[in-house]
Amino acid sequence: MHESTSKPGAPTELSALSILRDVYGYGEFRRDQADIIDHVCAGNDALVLMPTGGGKSLCYQIPSLLRPGLGVVVSPLIALMRDQVRALEQLGVRAAFLNSSLSRVEQDAVVARAERGDLDLLYIAPERLMQADTLGMLRGCGVCLIAIDEAHCVSSWGHDFRQDYLELHRLGAAFPGVPRMALTATADARTRADIVARLDLAEPAEFIGGFDRPNICYAVQPKTDAKTQLLRFLADHEGESGIVYCLSRKSVESTAEWLHGRGFDALPYHAGLDAQTRMHHQERFLRDDAVVMVATIAFGMGIDKPDVRFVAHLDLPKSTEAYYQETGRAGRDGEPADAWMVYGLQDVVRLSRMVEQSDAGVEHKRVERSKLDRLLGWCEVTSCRRRHLLEYFGETLPEDCGNCDICLRPPVTWDGTETAQKALSCVYRTGQRFGAGHVIDVLRGQSRDKVLRFGHQRLSTFGVGADLTDAQWRSVIRQLVVGRYLRVDHDGFGALQLTEASRALLRGEETLLLREDPAQTKTARVRRGKRPKATVEIEDEALLDALRALRKQIADDAGVPPYVVFHDATLLGLIERRPGSLGDMLEVSGIGQSKLQKYGQRFLDVLDGFDRAQVIKDAR
Repeated sequence: MHESTSKPGAPTELSALSILRDVYGYGEFRRDQADIIDHVCAGNDALVLMPTGGGKSLCYQIPSLLRPGLGVVVSPLIALMRDQVRALEQLGVRAAFLNSSLSRVEQDAVVARAERGDLDLLYIAPERLMQADTLGMLRGCGVCLIAIDEAHCVSSWGHDFRQDYLELHRLGAAFPGVPRMALTATADARTRADIVARLDLAEPAEFIGGFDRPNICYAVQPKTDAKTQLLRFLADHEGESGIVYCLSRKSVESTAEWLHGRGFDALPYHAGLDAQTRMHHQERFLRDDAVVMVATIAFGMGIDKPDVRFVAHLDLPKSTEAYYQETGRAGRDGEPADAWMVYGLQDVVRLSRMVEQSDAGVEHKRVERSKLDRLLGWCEVTSCRRRHLLEYFGETLPEDCGNCDICLRPPVTWDGTETAQKALSCVYRTGQRFGAGHVIDVLRGQSRDKVLRFGHQRLSTFGVGADLTDAQWRSVIRQLVVGRYLRVDHDGFGALQLTEASRALLRGEETLLLREDPAQTKTARVRRGKRPKATVEIEDEALLDALRALRKQIADDAGVPPYVVFHDATLLGLIERRPGSLGDMLEVSGIGQSKLQKYGQRFLDVLDGFDRAQVIKDAR
């Protein structure tokens, strides 16, 4: 199993807790981890929903080490498999992956290891797994567990559906009696039910971990000048790693180039780049500090980098699930992180058009519209943003979080009933044939060519909104669309149209409170508390730098990201405890037997050297 222990012949020889301590270097399980492991080790199926950074991988890795046989992990991405296997190898665990990135000789070598019983964990893509020869090979290997990671990919109601996952329901018949696990970080009740049905899990226990990521500060701003707003936001993240999500490949390229020209180590990532470039950019992001990845949603699934300090969205995601999944890549180490987004009316129009023009069925479009509406509503909330986000996933936060833009900078609301009536009347009188720009021109009394060409300067609504700026009117119309008083006609080139709900508002039968968009400030930062705790007292800064330098050297030699060697928290633990021997180092969280044997002495030498330097300094 790992370098000092072989797989047990009887269940009593090893325990989950002893593996956690000896292999992973952690003293205790988090939340439901122990219950999940016990449940699966007893041969039962399970659905595990746990937030990013919550420790899902341990829930299938430890049972695979405890149960006789081979644990099979279904993973959707080559990069994710490679990263997981590299991390396990550093722990001394016998792991490998089988995918198209390997040569035929390398693939044959992995298969031979599996057939000899020299592997505890095998990572494999769904399309490769379901091939007849692969299934036949695995039947001879004594599979002890099948873990389906990123299981939301199997659901057509999920945010990242993948056709290759649909065949996985046959695994139950192919491996009778073998426990199967479906794991994901994001799935609402409908998606969870769909996962269970599509994978044909046998009466699985559902372990629903908390969705709350209290270290992440959520903030949403109206989009005015996205790049300028991003630059303000990044001013408070100098020297930190982060991800900037854009909707299109073109926007990814231009934003990365723009940031690079302003001194950021920014890299583009999207499906249009060749595989070698994507892999190189991902390696840079994982291994180096202060890299900003500008990407489409093609980047991010399974990213284990713990010190991503921010995730920024320059365009609106498709759903709350997608937003939660993407922002969850920030702050996996539990330290303060920011989830920042700008969005505007054009985002609403673009995503709505994508839903309407898709090839999906009527019911699927209805669900997608509903999900988009829920996300839009969340963007415009006027009370604790985190509470509303958790409510979407069926979780209740007993009090306001104090760590979102709404809590830290409460928005101003105003009675927008009369203003809304002006906007709705103008949409009606212009024939419900024009987009927001033209309607605003009429409201503000702008005698532009298009206004004059249609004679709209003669309408009673011409100039009735001259007291508001263009940006203020865009805010009003955006909120009217979100509130479903207006709809966007995508067949009519984005024309605004009244909905049934607008009748009561026009008649004065209801009152409408609107948000006042905040004025732009020097920085968009609202994060509460101090900078990440990966800092030390002034007298220990040189020691931390030395430990990080050694970690980087070891990581580069091994071809792995630095955090695979030790997380920052482990380096801080070494500084705090100042272990005097290799045995003492095992008391530091994150140090197990394998890592201790591989490079414990080198870290101990650095610690001892600084201790001697301090003694000399004191003697003087």
